[in-house]
Amino acid sequence: MGDGSDQKADKNSLAEDRTDLAEDRTIQATERTFAGWMRTAFAAIGVGIGFHVVFGEFEPPWLGKAISTLFIVLSITIAFTAERRASSTFARLSSHRIDRPRSPNVRWMTWSIIAGGLALIGGLWFLNDGSVGEGG
Repeated sequence: MGDGSDQKADKNSLAEDRTDLAEDRTIQATERTFAGWMRTAFAAIGVGIGFHVVFGEFEPPWLGKAISTLFIVLSITIAFTAERRASSTFARLSSHRIDRPRSPNVRWMTWSIIAGGLALIGGLWFLNDGSVGEGG
């Protein structure tokens, strides 16, 4: 009888190990997904800045700024949504054999992108009016 209960305990132990490893893989996948969304947010900022540089002399003048702003707002939305989803996933999972990212670090990265995006929008509309360097 001892053999049967030992085998059952071994199977339960192996099943728990597999579940723990699956949770660790899910945490790592969430990290990679979050990093991918952050890259997408930076790409949207780049498209916005590039659009403004290439089409800065649009007619009417506000149209180029508005399109650039749209891409930067898109990047802010992407960063915020990615942080919410990643934080939600990290809160549900327990790490076992890996170090999981710390929530404050994830939030800090996200809010840095948001602050940078808002600063860029301010710069587009208030600092870059074409009058810099023009003079007598």
